Amino acid sequence: MRLALRPRSGCLGLCLCVSVLTLLLQGLWVPPEGAREEPAVGASEEHGQRGGPSVRRLALRLEAVSSQVQRLAQEREALQPASQDLSALLHSLRQDQEGLVRSVQKELQRLAQKLDRLDLHPSNSPGPPPHTDRAQQTGREECKIPVDPAYPLCADKVQFLLARWQSDPCYSFYGVDGTICSILTYLSQREDFCPPRPGTNHSAPPWHRPPSLHSERAQIRTTLGLLHEVIGRWKGPAVSFIRSRAERLSGHWIRAGRRINTSHSSPQMKVLLYPGMLAGVAGQRFGSMVERGGPLGELVQWADLSASLIILGHNLTLATSQEHLRSLIGAAPGKGSCPIQWPLTFDLVYTDYHGLAHLQGAMGLAFQHYQCRFRVLDSFGTEPAFNLAIYARTHGYNTLWGNWGLQPLQYMTMFPHSPDNSFLGFVSEQTAREEVESELDRKDNIAVVYGKQEYMWQGKGQYLGVVSRELETHGTVYQPSSSSILPHSIINHGLLTQDQFLQLLRRAKVFVGLGFPYEGPAPLEAIASGCVFLQPRFLPPRSAENTDFYRGKPTTREVNSQHPYVEDFIGKPYVWTVDTANSTEVQQAIRAILQTQVKPFTPREFTCEGMLERVNAYITHQDFCQESFPTWPAEGALQGHLGPLGQSCVTVCRRSSLVCEPALFHHLNSPAAFTRFSLDCSSTEQEVNHLFPAYSPWGRRCGLQKERLLFSCAGSDPSYRRLCPCRDHLSGQVALCPGCL
Repeated sequence: MRLALRPRSGCLGLCLCVSVLTLLLQGLWVPPEGAREEPAVGASEEHGQRGGPSVRRLALRLEAVSSQVQRLAQEREALQPASQDLSALLHSLRQDQEGLVRSVQKELQRLAQKLDRLDLHPSNSPGPPPHTDRAQQTGREECKIPVDPAYPLCADKVQFLLARWQSDPCYSFYGVDGTICSILTYLSQREDFCPPRPGTNHSAPPWHRPPSLHSERAQIRTTLGLLHEVIGRWKGPAVSFIRSRAERLSGHWIRAGRRINTSHSSPQMKVLLYPGMLAGVAGQRFGSMVERGGPLGELVQWADLSASLIILGHNLTLATSQEHLRSLIGAAPGKGSCPIQWPLTFDLVYTDYHGLAHLQGAMGLAFQHYQCRFRVLDSFGTEPAFNLAIYARTHGYNTLWGNWGLQPLQYMTMFPHSPDNSFLGFVSEQTAREEVESELDRKDNIAVVYGKQEYMWQGKGQYLGVVSRELETHGTVYQPSSSSILPHSIINHGLLTQDQFLQLLRRAKVFVGLGFPYEGPAPLEAIASGCVFLQPRFLPPRSAENTDFYRGKPTTREVNSQHPYVEDFIGKPYVWTVDTANSTEVQQAIRAILQTQVKPFTPREFTCEGMLERVNAYITHQDFCQESFPTWPAEGALQGHLGPLGQSCVTVCRRSSLVCEPALFHHLNSPAAFTRFSLDCSSTEQEVNHLFPAYSPWGRRCGLQKERLLFSCAGSDPSYRRLCPCRDHLSGQVALCPGCL
């Protein structure tokens, strides 16, 4: 036999034909377990068991033929051997042809007989109804997907799990085996998407529980011993830093605890601390940076939060790995698609953005149920427009860090720069005040430069040259090698311990900012040590629009200097902000500083006592699990202001020496509020807009807020005059109003 198979398309065509025939035979073959009939028709069952495998063997034989044809098609250079091989295969196939046809005919005849019997005896041998679990047909129960208007997503969830139940081991852990019955049981008992199974009572999933009623009140502790027990088992540079800082400040914490007013102490809370930045590979990188002059601001805040909670009398648990976190919250084994096994045992969970992602990946559906208990340490703040996912995506505010849909006050910042969030803060570390004041007359004419890594010094030669001509200039730069870009006039001490750094600040008169890092704790520590902070002014202001550091962060803030807080809330004579490119301005500022003597100063909100007051007030009064509008601060604290066109409520309130309070927005979100401001509205509409409530003079349009998560102090537009809920604040305690304690 001669085969004209030189063109490659001939082999491919033959391969296609064989493949089609194979698929046809596979479609006709019925597995023995699927072809079995009821006991009354056992003869046909036996016949099916004999006929089915023979067809299957022939189908597999054809698959082998198809595979070899494909191989031969790829060997186009060896045409003659390929032709011979193919001839042999086709001859073998021809020998099987008659037996194959007979088997197919018998199989079709058997199936036709079975269909005839079903038509004659429908009641004795029912076929599987739609959405019925095939594995249950021989049992006592038919598992049909229920149609219940109270559970509109049940059918969709069943179909999803039928296709995806093997994608996460947690489904098998909860008893799902791919059958509809097991899926319905899971969806009714664990996820509450389907109605209760027959014979069971309706109850909330086992990981649900109402908020616990706390019978015990928190009592001030006079020791940090429990904190040492909490963090004692953990290792690594980051945890060592937290431990050493707590020990160093223990005396200050204990004295502050005895002084604060606890007449309105909070219930005793069970609190979980989970700094996600310390977990996994990212945690290893962060820990290594601690020993090389990396950022310590976040660790300072975690250390001080831990100490605050212990002194205030709460029960504390620390987790620094995802494995420990999963065991504490009862996560099911797997990838986190399923809810946790039992109710969350913690009243509050303090974490960060990394930790939020870890919690979501471990809690499944329970994440949304318990997210009202989360508090997120967020150094630079999250504005409401970035927080609500749908709004952020449709209005150009989508970033990697936003979209979590929390109450904006659940984000807790390092400084009070974002009134939409809660100001958590930290403690400005200082030696005993009387000891510093006794050494003021012995201050040396030296400056200490703020910047522990060499890259921060790049491009600052002219600025530092002016400083060095007026003052002996010192650095604390981490240098792993002998090569250096530091000016020769700099006396570099290398990376110092915190005690050594504070001793150096006690000798210095000026602490010199280089422009980065932004908003760290060191300038406050310098001011508390009797130094003046000299910092760069940013022209134009830095923001996500022009600065890589802020790009992607969920804020539209514009930063006018390296440390806006000390510029706005402290100012001269402690803080001088200059144009570092103007040598004359820098020189004049330094000479004015040298002629001025300042005493150590620490704002109350950055003392141990101030932080204890603030944390206690938040735990006592902030409840984000209630659906009603907040009642703290009380309405009596509200001072409503109508802003000019194009100004945010942050600016409007600050210009009146007040603070914008987002918890009071709902009092201004009504037509009556426009009337109180003597605004004549031609139309009043509700809209999902982070600028509302607001008034547009063009068309005299009044806009009310439709989405409570978008009440926002931040945000402005030239077309709108915003209605702003301002309030007063305690001296040195921006987060609290006069009646808030």
